[in-house]
This record gives sequence, structure tokens and C-alpha cells, in this order.
Amino acid sequence: MVAPMALQDVEARIAAATARAGRPAGSVTLVAVSKVQLADRVRAVLDAGQRVFGENRVQEAETRWRPLVADHPDVRLHLVGPLQTNKINRALALFDAIHSLDRAGLAEKLARAVQAQGACPTIFVQVNTGREPQKAGVDPDGLDALLATCRGLDLPVFGLMTIPPVDEEPLPHFRLLADLAGRHGLAGLSMGMSDDFETAIACGATHVRVGSAIFGAR
Repeated sequence: MVAPMALQDVEARIAAATARAGRPAGSVTLVAVSKVQLADRVRAVLDAGQRVFGENRVQEAETRWRPLVADHPDVRLHLVGPLQTNKINRALALFDAIHSLDRAGLAEKLARAVQAQGACPTIFVQVNTGREPQKAGVDPDGLDALLATCRGLDLPVFGLMTIPPVDEEPLPHFRLLADLAGRHGLAGLSMGMSDDFETAIACGATHVRVGSAIFGAR
């Protein structure tokens, strides 16, 4: 399936899943994850009307999106991969949302940079719901302390993000994230990818990060 047709299919599935969950139309934001995709595929999806895109790396996003954003100023970019502290200022210059805040040290440096520039992206805290040692994200047991740190720094957190373990059923992880967000009064839930975004929507996802279902295999 060519990318624009695949985009329409994903949009239709999101709309259907949102309706099945009894949620308002348009309450789920599709983040088209364009990381390491071919430029012609990305442009085709952009030309088809998609305006919210996700990237994993700051440098790759700069190379890809600076010329595209000049032609499409309504594009919104989300950093869905890890943020290195030495790239914070570059990330703030490019991204409208960051999905991967996961530790106090990063929060402190991000807060200083945000205060210096006077504007803040939409921030999600990444939670390692599977407690996988090789994966980024704060342990669920450490979330309270990290959110308290963010509040103390006047760094606003909009929501939570997770990437469930690839070999586990995602539903319990989505339910856990939704429960954690509810406990802390956070509105945003960034969860669900190509294989499971409909399940995530049923659990309350506000942002789904979809790559291969739109662009095809990398």
C-alpha cells in the first residue's frame, strides 16, 4: 500500500477505535513516526495532509525537517526517542513535544533551558512499564519522585509515555500507564504503535505513534 493510502487507512482505524471507545472524534492525535524513512515517503505523507510527525534523533530531524518546515510552517514535530542533555537546546528549537523525559538530571537541564528561552514544549514522562533494564524510562515506582522534581522546577508535564515489551501483551501496560496518569491528574497518554494503537485508544491514548503502518517497512 502506498503511503498516502496507508495514512487514510490508519486515520479510518483511529476514528473507528475512538468511536468504539465512546470518545469524542478527534480526541486522538496521530504522530506519524518518520524516523529513518525515505524522504519521498515522508513527503508523500506530508502532501497527503498529515502534519504531526515523530522523530527519534535530533540530528536526523534537523536534516530532514528544516527545509520541509520552511514550506509547511504548520508541521508539528515530536521527539519520541531519547533526549541527550547536550542536545536540549537544539531539540527545543525544533520540537513541539518531547515524549522521553525520564530522569531528574534531564528534567533539571531541560527546565533551565525552557526558562531561558521562555517557551516550553508539550512534555511527556516516559515510564518503563515493563521494568526492562535495557530500555529508557523511569520505573513506575520512581514516577512520583520524578514528577515532584518537575513540579519543583516549574517544568509542566502534560502526560506519560510508554513502549511495552515487544514479547508481552500490551494491554496491561496501557492500563497501568492510564492508571498512573489518572493518579497524577495528567491528561496525556502517548501509547500505541502500528501493531497495537487500537488497543491503546481503548485504554485512553491521546497520542498514538505510528510508523510502519503508514510508511511501510524501513
